[in-house]
Amino acid sequence: MKTAAAWSIALIGIEGEPVEVEVAKGGGLPRIALVGLPDAALTQAKDRVRASVIGAGLEWHTGLLTINLTPANLPKAGTHYDLAIAAAVLAVTGQVPAEAMRRHIFFGELGLDGRVRRVPGILPALLAASRAGFESAFVPAAQAAEADLVDGIRSQPIRDLKELQAILTGEPTREWVPPLNEDEGDRERSATLDFRDVQGHVDGKWAMEVAAAGRHHVYLHGAPGVGKTMLASRLPGILPPLDGEEAIEVSALHSLAGKDLSGGLLTLPPYADPHHSSTAAAIVGGGVRFVRPGAISLAHRGVLFLDELGETKHTS
Repeated sequence: MKTAAAWSIALIGIEGEPVEVEVAKGGGLPRIALVGLPDAALTQAKDRVRASVIGAGLEWHTGLLTINLTPANLPKAGTHYDLAIAAAVLAVTGQVPAEAMRRHIFFGELGLDGRVRRVPGILPALLAASRAGFESAFVPAAQAAEADLVDGIRSQPIRDLKELQAILTGEPTREWVPPLNEDEGDRERSATLDFRDVQGHVDGKWAMEVAAAGRHHVYLHGAPGVGKTMLASRLPGILPPLDGEEAIEVSALHSLAGKDLSGGLLTLPPYADPHHSSTAAAIVGGGVRFVRPGAISLAHRGVLFLDELGETKHTS
């Protein structure tokens, strides 16, 4: 029985742990066995990856394929394992060199035509891969700019499985040209509401300035329409910008939530204002296996504004 392996990352919150994706091919009737505590989305990967490999014009083994995700006692969740599974299948069928797989990490979801699609959590995943000593990472082309934010690991953006095969076999590939995007940092700054827009409210602005200087909590009380939300939404604008470690920490949380970080790390304190009817999961975060941050986490090192606090279900 011939085997091959590739690597991906299991995300546990914003922490990551390397996962080895082993594939063994055997004889008999065509069948795919996926083991290693996968969740429902990952269980469906065996059909998704098969269709993707065939759709890209590559070879699929017609006998038994056993896919093992190790460590086997670690729950696995998400669709980002697709690319690692496909890479290991290409290696076990001799379409890419198996010895080259050990140096790379693979992170991406596959379309049925072989395209590599974006996934949440690229930033925390590559931070974990860099700490684990991997040399390079194959990531969706749409998230190349986000992957480049991580030092110590070289990111290789790919658009489809044919491009992955060409890179691993040393064949010529299409030149990668990053998309032309306007400066996300400028858009972030322009989207931040300016504190000087507030006219009057001398006492309210003074209270906000004291809170910003000392990182204090603020309780705003008053009739509807007097400007409580206006003051709160402009508070991030007078907070100091995030430093290097803080920016990475906050950006990793927002990456996990699916935010586009192609413009760089988030350097402005975030602002979150969940509706008072939001569920507990929307406010505090959660998930069965793949944990998604809630409003509290997305406001980390910034401002969490709870409007209509008396109407909120989760204020205990």
